[in-house]
Amino acid sequence: MFESIHFNSTGRKTTSASKPEVIARLREIVGDDNVIVDPEHVEPYGADAVKEKFPPEAVVFPESTAQMVAILRLANEFLFPVTARGGGVGYTGGAVPVDGGIVIGTDRMNKIIEINADDLYAICQPGITTFELQQAVEKQGLMFAPDPASYKDSFIGGNIAENAGGMRTPKYGVTKHHVLGLEVVTATGEVIRTGGKTVKNVVGFDLTGLMCGSEGMLGIITEATVKLLPMPEATSTVRANFTSMEAACKVLTKFTPHGLLPMAMEVIDKFCVAAVEENFAFGLSKEAEAILLVAVDGSNDEVEKNAVLIEQIIAENGGFDILRAKSKEEEDKLWDVRRAISPSLMKYGTLKINEDVVVPRSKVPELVARIEEIGKRHDTFVANFGHAGDGNIHVNFVIDREDADAIARARKCVSETFRLSVELGGTISGEHGIGYVKSQYLDYAIDKPTLEVMKGIKRVFDPNGILNPGKMFI
Repeated sequence: MFESIHFNSTGRKTTSASKPEVIARLREIVGDDNVIVDPEHVEPYGADAVKEKFPPEAVVFPESTAQMVAILRLANEFLFPVTARGGGVGYTGGAVPVDGGIVIGTDRMNKIIEINADDLYAICQPGITTFELQQAVEKQGLMFAPDPASYKDSFIGGNIAENAGGMRTPKYGVTKHHVLGLEVVTATGEVIRTGGKTVKNVVGFDLTGLMCGSEGMLGIITEATVKLLPMPEATSTVRANFTSMEAACKVLTKFTPHGLLPMAMEVIDKFCVAAVEENFAFGLSKEAEAILLVAVDGSNDEVEKNAVLIEQIIAENGGFDILRAKSKEEEDKLWDVRRAISPSLMKYGTLKINEDVVVPRSKVPELVARIEEIGKRHDTFVANFGHAGDGNIHVNFVIDREDADAIARARKCVSETFRLSVELGGTISGEHGIGYVKSQYLDYAIDKPTLEVMKGIKRVFDPNGILNPGKMFI
């Protein structure tokens, strides 16, 4: 058990959530079966994909907005930390309770309340996965465009809190571009509604946009109204090999002069190709130094025309072994390669530091080349892949978890990579967020006056500093 009084990472005095009175009150709110306190069972809720463990004192599963309100009012009464958690698949510790307290799991808040095909929106609770929402709206010929790689495990609430991206971002944008309105319970237990059901809405401040990417530090989402689109009639994916990552990345800007805006453009380096091939035997070429995947969507005629044009542009710019999927099944197999990369990279070491820097698309070739130089200079293995079409590259430094010197070298690589991204006109995170993992680098990308404004907003929404402390600001 934690001591009854301690100080969190913000310097505020807090109390332990494991006090018998607190646990009893939590059980009154959500029921005995929906409060976990056993150390063995709370432990999984103390880590995300980073794998560092910060076990909470309790895990609580509300099923309604009213229960969420009651929990947060109790937290303010006793001043214990609260961290909201969705699927727990993040890469920056955003849903990890670094200061203890309780984790609020949104697993039971998993209903789709409405799908409106006439007005192109859906209303859902935060605990539904992206995949579940996509499947539900597709039955009505509609599409929810955000498509993060973790779509089968990540929750809508977490996607909004992290402003998740995905592979369809070049054409459709990130999660915030598809959120029309929110119901949010603030840190003090007030329910606010932002936005609405319409695409146009300029009444008051854009609090919907403020909540997107706020990492659970300003409030907890209990309901989301998201924008839907008509499902495109057809899609097509082209895959090509290249003799270098730089050559593959240089193709990214060649489509625009032809009036093309691909739905997705993904690049994969040779180390990723080798790792995926070893694990899954997709039949990828051993001659490829890089692979480029390009997808388009639209009407049947439009897709056929654009796919042919993409093949021509790729061939004219150094692509070889160009392959176009002839069926939905073949297309899915091409994208299975991309989705298999992250876990496959563990063949190169026991610790993978996965960063997600972003730069203007035209700067991607220089970014990738200079990151490779950074890895060589610090004797650190690096593999690159990602959403090249929107400039978002996943940089993976893979090392031995037990090698302190290797970890120190990798940390230098991370720092230099972040500075490089900012130098090239980009920033230190495209979709993973900041959490606690990147907090020490935040001032690389945001100047002091801007940071002070952000901290002021945090104080307005969370005067007692109980909501997801230890994140972003240090």
